[in-house]
Amino acid sequence: MIRNYLKIALRQLRKQKMYAAIKIGGFAMGIAACILIGLYIREETSFDRSYPDTNRIFRIIGEFHNNGKVEKETAWPAPMGKVLKSDFPEVELSGHMMPFSSIGHAGSDELRRADKMQNTYEEGFTYADQEMLDILKLPMVYGRRELALKEPHTMVISKSKADKYFPGENPIGKVMYLDNDKAHPYRIGGVMQDIPVTSHLHSYNFLLTLTGMEFWKGEQNNWDAFNYPDYIMVRPGVNIALLEKKMDQAILRNYYLPVMQKDGVKDAEKLIANFSIHLQAISDINLHSYDIDDGLSHGDIRFVWLFAAVAGFILIIACINFINLSTAKSANRAKEVGLRKVVGSLRGSLINQFLAESTVYSIFSFVFGVILAWLLLPYFNSIASKSLIMPWGEWWVVPVLLVAALIVGIVAGLYPAFYLSGFKPAQVLKGSISAGSKSSALRNGLVVFQFATSIILIISTVVIYNEMHYILNRKAGFDKDQMMVIHGTNTLDNNIKQFKNELQKISTVKSASISDYLPINSTKRDNETFHNPGKERMEAGVNGQWWRIDDTYLKTLGMKLVAGRNFSYDIASDSAAVIVNQTMVKRLNLKDPVGKQITDGVGTFRIVGVVEDFNFESMRAAIDPLVMHFGISPSIVTVKVKGADMKSTVENVTNLWRKYSPDQPIRYTFLDEQFANMYADVQRTGSIFTSFAVLAIIIACLGLFALSAFMAEQRSKEIGIRKVLGATITNITTLLSLDFVKLVTIAIVIASPIAWWAMTKWLQDFAYKVPISWWIFALSGIIAIMIALFTVSFQSIKAALMNPVKSLRSE
Repeated sequence: MIRNYLKIALRQLRKQKMYAAIKIGGFAMGIAACILIGLYIREETSFDRSYPDTNRIFRIIGEFHNNGKVEKETAWPAPMGKVLKSDFPEVELSGHMMPFSSIGHAGSDELRRADKMQNTYEEGFTYADQEMLDILKLPMVYGRRELALKEPHTMVISKSKADKYFPGENPIGKVMYLDNDKAHPYRIGGVMQDIPVTSHLHSYNFLLTLTGMEFWKGEQNNWDAFNYPDYIMVRPGVNIALLEKKMDQAILRNYYLPVMQKDGVKDAEKLIANFSIHLQAISDINLHSYDIDDGLSHGDIRFVWLFAAVAGFILIIACINFINLSTAKSANRAKEVGLRKVVGSLRGSLINQFLAESTVYSIFSFVFGVILAWLLLPYFNSIASKSLIMPWGEWWVVPVLLVAALIVGIVAGLYPAFYLSGFKPAQVLKGSISAGSKSSALRNGLVVFQFATSIILIISTVVIYNEMHYILNRKAGFDKDQMMVIHGTNTLDNNIKQFKNELQKISTVKSASISDYLPINSTKRDNETFHNPGKERMEAGVNGQWWRIDDTYLKTLGMKLVAGRNFSYDIASDSAAVIVNQTMVKRLNLKDPVGKQITDGVGTFRIVGVVEDFNFESMRAAIDPLVMHFGISPSIVTVKVKGADMKSTVENVTNLWRKYSPDQPIRYTFLDEQFANMYADVQRTGSIFTSFAVLAIIIACLGLFALSAFMAEQRSKEIGIRKVLGATITNITTLLSLDFVKLVTIAIVIASPIAWWAMTKWLQDFAYKVPISWWIFALSGIIAIMIALFTVSFQSIKAALMNPVKSLRSE
């Protein structure tokens, strides 16, 4: 029986080649989308699950409720790690890291072997204590894990970096210099296996010990400096919710509150009441940290669900094609069903026959879908910034695909099977089914659903690209064009000022500045709390950035002073002077701020200038308060270039660099490119939405093309009569196209409010955003109608050009 079902299914497939190709092609595209998204979701949900004790490892999160706004942080004071272990018997191990590039050698460095002269730029440095290695149990290639970071000035490096710097050697005990700092050499205490890419710590290749490290005097016992993400391993069977409550009470009341009261913090009790401590499972860090300021690059569970929904909708659109075409061609199968029932076929056997047909279509579609996914994977990796591979060698691949093919085939074929098998022989043989199959409310509803989904994706794509264009072209408050950024200049030591002066003598250089603090991500940041002097105990402080800049910083970056003056080396008192932004002036309630003083609790500074607000972080957030003080932070030199001859400028700058640093290759970027990279995730989202929108439209159009061909076939006699009575080609084309345009118009009406709601939610992440204008919906609607008209016009014109004699011959 099964063999007979399959034989009939294959016969139908060969008999209706165009419809079969559209069914299989649409299915294959939807399946390919699901496979690609499935691979993406599989990787995103597999993060941080490779540690031996994953289920017992947690990160400490601080949550603060401030005027209805929830702020979450991961940085804690240095003494916190000791308290977690000593005060809570539920905690088996407690460790912490210090990854922030504003302190020490964390972030990036120029690195070299002690016996070599050539420096190499490396990223992925973080400080970590021995307990972090014990918690994560990172596998070691060389050295003993339990001793690798025990000694001061030791470090653990990844296997790939060991192979790079010590090929074929055991590097244990070898010495390396960071940023040419020969006074503080680092000895290699261990070599670890590369941290897997499915770890939120995968970017770290160098772990610098925290043993014996004190970044400034008293720092290790200071409860006011928040620099360390803390991790714990709890003992088996610990109730996490109860431990969170216990930490809330003990740590906040016993440690934070006394320090805040000693510092004279206003409303200390109220602030403590609005603060809480939470334990985040390490396996949740990648996808559930989108609202946590941790400085890490990670995924977002909202995008996982969104992409899963989009893939699901695309597969549904493909299934709709199958259902539509199966029911539309019902007249062609009606006589077959009627005759088989007359000769004794049961409805159950007919249902099985039609389900077998849909399953055959599904299996073919899965074969082509897998091939299509494999071909599209490099493109998907490029737009999603991933390195996914097809898991050909996994044992579960074939069973999962086979089961999925059967399920999709059965689900897609259920309605057509019950619909077709329900025909009554008497009605079929009288010919009434043929007439009734010309119109179907269900079929029209499914077409509306297809195009509504496509229109939502079109609108979303337009909004995303509109926001991206607005961000990249909005006035940021500083110049980002024609700006060359030279990195690693701290290795020039005392020659850096001379290097800057020589740069400014190059004819194509307008200005140069020495500062690690730039208005783009991945450059240095320091945070301080500022007060009006004498009001520390009466007013809450203003949290703001604390940047070190030189006398040409504002000129080089094109920032505008709205009051006061710039820094000058000719004025000795400028060592205690600051320039603040307009937001800081507002937050401190300063009137006529030039000449006023502010304090950070350690020193008092006189305001000599006010700079116009500029965006120094992502435009997802509003501009924060900023204080700039006079000095040099030497790792970056920024060069403003005159005119458009960037090539010769780069060549001249490179030649000058070789003069000052012959053992280190020059490393430079351009500020506009780094600015654009801040929004790479938005660009990726736009590219993914564009790709899925195009895919959804193609699948919907395949179905529309086949339906228009069917409708033209069904109405061939009507078209012939109309032509005999004088109807023109335009009349006939309009007649056949109008029904589909009506359906697309209904889809536009349904899709527009849904897309508006979804994009309004998406734009909430941006402090600076474009309005969702009416023209976006109008443009998307016009695009959808034009696509539909283009799709059906071929069949409509073909039908209109047909010789009426052929269709009326039987009459």
